Amino acid sequence: MTLEEVVNQKPSERAQCTGKALEEVLVSSKANDCLTIGVYESAKVMNVDPDSVSFCVLAMDEEFECDIALQIHFTLIQAFCFDNDISIVSVNDMQLLSEIFGVISKHLGEDGQNPAEDSWEDPALEKLHLFCEESRSYNEWVPEITLPER
Repeated sequence: MTLEEVVNQKPSERAQCTGKALEEVLVSSKANDCLTIGVYESAKVMNVDPDSVSFCVLAMDEEFECDIALQIHFTLIQAFCFDNDISIVSVNDMQLLSEIFGVISKHLGEDGQNPAEDSWEDPALEKLHLFCEESRSYNEWVPEITLPER
């Protein structure tokens, strides 16, 4: 999907497309052992090897809006992503996100292996990068993605 195709989509189609693409990327990255979960764990990875980070998802929830320390960490992660040209989005449905991670664990099974080869070649990650690029052109630096209902 090109940037022009993303731009020409209706907002509801674009939101659905990016939500599905994010879910695909999360499943694929977990299957390939390329997923880091948690604010502190992610900050460690970014500090040690920033070139290994290709995409960042900030999981926000209303109950955490008053947590000043967490907001400071989010701000620092956002700044790091901007400085290192890492696409970043936010998701505001922690329940749905945890359900996806539950499905990921069940999908992987006991051995943690996924039969999908070269899943990072999947166009879902490219769709998310294009979505972020388009959002930045509208000065929306951390666009919010709505995950598809389960």
